[in-house]
Amino acid sequence: MRALILQHDPGSLAGLLGEALEARTVTSHELAMGLSVHDATFTDDFPPLDGFDLVVPLGAVYTLYDDEQVGTWIDRELHLLRDADAAGIPVLGVCFGAQALSAAHGGKVYRAGAPEVGYSTIETFDAARIPQGPWMQWHYDVCTVPDGAELLAVSDAGPQAFTLRRNLALQFHPEVTVAMIDNWLDLDREGAEASLQEAGTDVDTVRADAADNAERQRADIDAILDWWLPSVALT
Repeated sequence: MRALILQHDPGSLAGLLGEALEARTVTSHELAMGLSVHDATFTDDFPPLDGFDLVVPLGAVYTLYDDEQVGTWIDRELHLLRDADAAGIPVLGVCFGAQALSAAHGGKVYRAGAPEVGYSTIETFDAARIPQGPWMQWHYDVCTVPDGAELLAVSDAGPQAFTLRRNLALQFHPEVTVAMIDNWLDLDREGAEASLQEAGTDVDTVRADAADNAERQRADIDAILDWWLPSVALT
């Protein structure tokens, strides 16, 4: 399998998810998009979907509905996700990528009542497919579930996971590592620390939680991929 991984900003890396895909002999083409966490400009063409078996839009520091941030590419990305769906190419969307999947297929993305930042458990309707975590969260926006999709998990803020045909959306961050959190801080320490403070947590707590949950995250990512790739994506 060959995956197209959309890295919307310099901090949106595949992390543990990328490791799990690689262990399943998935080779990745990583498309670096936004110039920085403060400049989302991307004017290059998206690669053609020919030759890809999977598309993975990752998270982003940007807001999907802010044209000043993402106006150079968001409509083109949503078109790409619709084209993938029409071609039967599975899409695994993470955080911003999950919201993009929602928007591409008729859902809505809007500001959450309160941000979700830090590790927390989710309410899952099928723990064998979507384990309850705790999972890393870092988002101010939420999305609705498109018509025809199956809702798999929720939190107080909104949907946390859904499937639609061969697409899987995960609002949480299964991929996060301590190194990734440190990278987010290096890219925008002032903004990251303000987000953590607003959510009632801090850098030390989030780093410690990432370290404590790393092995459990790996096992839970395996659980998600072991049902989704064979039974949904590759049928």
